[in-house]
Amino acid sequence: MSYPGYPPTGYPPFPGYPPAGQESSFPPPGQYPYPSGFPPMGGGAYPPAPSVGYPGAGGYATPGGYPAPGGYPVSPSPGGVPVYPGGQGFGAPPGGAGFSGYPQPPAQSYGGGPAQVPVPGGFPGGQMPSQYPGGHAPYPSQPAAMTQGTQGTIRAASNFDAMRDAEILRKAMKGFGTDEQAIVDVVSSRSNDQRQQIKTAFKTMYGKDLIKDLKSELSGNMEELILALFMPSTYYDAWSLRKAMQGAGTQERVLIEILCTRTNQEIRDIVRCYQSEFGRDLEKDIKSDTSGHFERLLVSMCQGNRDENQSVNHQMAQDDAQRLYQAGEGKLGTDESCFNMILATRSFPQLKATMEAYSRMANRDLLSSVSREFSGYIESGLKTILQCALNRPAFFAERLYYSMKGAGTDDSTLVRIVVTRSEIDLVQIKQMFTQMYQKTLSTMIASDTSGDYRKLLLAIVGQ
Repeated sequence: MSYPGYPPTGYPPFPGYPPAGQESSFPPPGQYPYPSGFPPMGGGAYPPAPSVGYPGAGGYATPGGYPAPGGYPVSPSPGGVPVYPGGQGFGAPPGGAGFSGYPQPPAQSYGGGPAQVPVPGGFPGGQMPSQYPGGHAPYPSQPAAMTQGTQGTIRAASNFDAMRDAEILRKAMKGFGTDEQAIVDVVSSRSNDQRQQIKTAFKTMYGKDLIKDLKSELSGNMEELILALFMPSTYYDAWSLRKAMQGAGTQERVLIEILCTRTNQEIRDIVRCYQSEFGRDLEKDIKSDTSGHFERLLVSMCQGNRDENQSVNHQMAQDDAQRLYQAGEGKLGTDESCFNMILATRSFPQLKATMEAYSRMANRDLLSSVSREFSGYIESGLKTILQCALNRPAFFAERLYYSMKGAGTDDSTLVRIVVTRSEIDLVQIKQMFTQMYQKTLSTMIASDTSGDYRKLLLAIVGQ
């Protein structure tokens, strides 16, 4: 299937890449009372990507052509997870934009506004599937209609009454058994900010901690999803990063998903929250858990210092395309620092223009050149940045697809993306999902999950 808007006419085809996108603004870090021992979230490996070029730019790949996702790393046990802070509100997660080759939403806004939150991308092992059915599939470009702004599936409820909601939740958990449907109805139709107010009202009215009460009534994936929804957005990102680096092994995909997709303000808020809530320096933790060019890329991302000017300098795009070609395809070996410098500093609209200039000049798309020149997590990180420049919603749609494809479900990735994008661009992610995989996101969730967990996910995602 071909994607609207990309590649531009007259350009060589862009091999298929999934879309990405998200940005959102975070409220100031605050403190929320959280019980210690939040359940671990999984953020596993993604399916490996082939180093070969993607199939023809003409049609997007169908779900069947992707390799099944690999195993996901085991998350630490609840005891090893960072404790919830006590106090008041954290900011919301960021959002992102789309990539070429992905279906591209129309003009995207990259600034840190409340309507955007990015998610890490990449395939396990830093590799992407080499073969799409029917040849190469271009990364869909974002349609113009989508560029005009993104929207979440959850909006703040009108006539909101925190005390009334707290009372409904109290009744749902009181006595014999738990009324999960009442909990689903309240939680799925309130914004993150309103959920924080419900927590405060609950403690004020009953002298009890809502999160602890919920933890005692729920278990498994339903518990993880509910607790994620009640975490302030910035705290949830910081908590996910901490958990990804705790215990044996590191969940590199989670680091990529968060650090390579957020806006400058979101990253700065995450760094401050990480320090204030866990008493640790995020950059130091990254340095001790990663190495080489991948470590340098994540340290660059941690600075939250990307150019966010929305205007595009076409001469710079041409010059950068030439430099990237000479640092990779045009020489023996690879000058990794040149790729790091350009991809870590240029704005997303500027990077999109650079990708277009590169495909005209090299007759090959930049994403496939990155696959040829890099491997492992550095390849995944660089691709995630480029995919976000092309089409953020498509990027997240792909991540969601692989979290459910094949045997088993990577529930932590499913929960993380649905929760962080629910107030930013989940509407566009659903559109891209249908376009890329010929099935709706809700259909795949319904067939892959069960019980109250499925009900709550579907209530958030909508039909």
